[in-house]
Amino acid sequence: MLAEIKGLNEECGIFGVWGHPEASQITYYGLHSLQHRGQEGTGIVVTDGVKLKGKKGEGLVSEIFTSEAIQELEGNAAIGHVRYATAGGGGYENVQPLLFNSQSGSLSLCHNGNLINATALRSQLEAQGSIFQTSSDTEVLAHLIKRGGFSSFKDRVKNALSMVKGAYAFLIMTETELMVALDPNGMRPLSLGKIGDAYVVASETCAFDIVGAEFVRDVLPGELLIIDDQGFRSEMFAFASNIAMCTMEYIYFSRPDSNINGINVHTARKNLGKQLAFEVPVEADVVTGVPDSSISVAIGYAEASGIPYEMGLIKNKYVGRTFIQPSQSLREQGVKMKLSPVRGVVEGKRVIMVDDSIVRGTTSRRIVSMLKEAGATEVHVLISSPPIKNPCFYGIDTSTKEELIAANHSVEEIRELIGADTLTFLSVEGMVEAIGRKEDGETRGSCLACFTGKYPTEIYPVSSEEKVPTV
Repeated sequence: MLAEIKGLNEECGIFGVWGHPEASQITYYGLHSLQHRGQEGTGIVVTDGVKLKGKKGEGLVSEIFTSEAIQELEGNAAIGHVRYATAGGGGYENVQPLLFNSQSGSLSLCHNGNLINATALRSQLEAQGSIFQTSSDTEVLAHLIKRGGFSSFKDRVKNALSMVKGAYAFLIMTETELMVALDPNGMRPLSLGKIGDAYVVASETCAFDIVGAEFVRDVLPGELLIIDDQGFRSEMFAFASNIAMCTMEYIYFSRPDSNINGINVHTARKNLGKQLAFEVPVEADVVTGVPDSSISVAIGYAEASGIPYEMGLIKNKYVGRTFIQPSQSLREQGVKMKLSPVRGVVEGKRVIMVDDSIVRGTTSRRIVSMLKEAGATEVHVLISSPPIKNPCFYGIDTSTKEELIAANHSVEEIRELIGADTLTFLSVEGMVEAIGRKEDGETRGSCLACFTGKYPTEIYPVSSEEKVPTV
């Protein structure tokens, strides 16, 4: 199964609004604020209470949704999605939200995360006569809902959710209601807000600031919210168990102005930098961070160490993230295009280069080379997370150990490969302490699988009946 999962993985952003006369415009701005979570495709589906209508395409939010396109999407409720697709999962048909029409009513849904049992469920559904239009695991839930044997739509949704496993935040919309669901482990961020009397749901709270919404609360693990013209109500479709928020949300994915489960991302990253200064004292002249996610870490390191922070690297804001580019060749070219060293800052200096993680090593190697070409006498690389040695099956593009440099090389070997004078990773204990997701003094509440190899859910390897260790 694991080999097949690779093509389904994605790190995405979802946004929904109910009860606003300008729902499509609100969703446009919400998706724009979540663009960092996916840049390969986007879509919006609206309802006017009678029918669903949608538009989607491959590209950025601003490219797909012109003012004319937004005006055509009339309705008082909408859901939207920004998508990052891995190998085998691209294409227009996989862009979300997915929209299905039938005699019994229309259904649209979108999803952030990854269903680890999608392949098995898909095989069962196809054997029972289902015909799939996409290769996305999101469509599996739609088929489960439609084939459910319950009379009420809510019960069919709850039954379908009880059958899927993995990390997921779902938005499910019909002509008359919006349903919001978070997996029982709470592995993906999802929050509820309000604009006046309208309800808003988003992957990150930074979207609320953009659209003028007030934060209400986080969606709970295993919770199903039903929002309609009468308001919203909450039911549990599963018991919350083994809470495990993805740690990479704090380290890399989320915007610094977002709050995840009450923890501000910028503050968490600053604390990671301070913890690095405590664990890894280095003699140097300047500290610089790799834009954007490591700027906060570098500031924290500089404050704690007393070494001045400088903008040693400038990012071209018109180039997307290299980690979420779909191929190695594009990653290589992306690094060359997106970052430039500031010679006046680094020339003749011992430079501490702070980064959030090393996944494949491509970016780190190029940046170290650029800094030395710009005149840095030494480049000390400090990473604000432990080595990523294990694949992620929950929606991040690291599905095999073969593509993870730390799974195949020692720290010293990685240092040589990227050309750094020194290389140090933050400890697991230091990372958890700095982020602040501790419960009763223990490292609970966080998914650390990519660092420790202990997964919060069951994962079944292809060639063995043995399960991957779980927490």
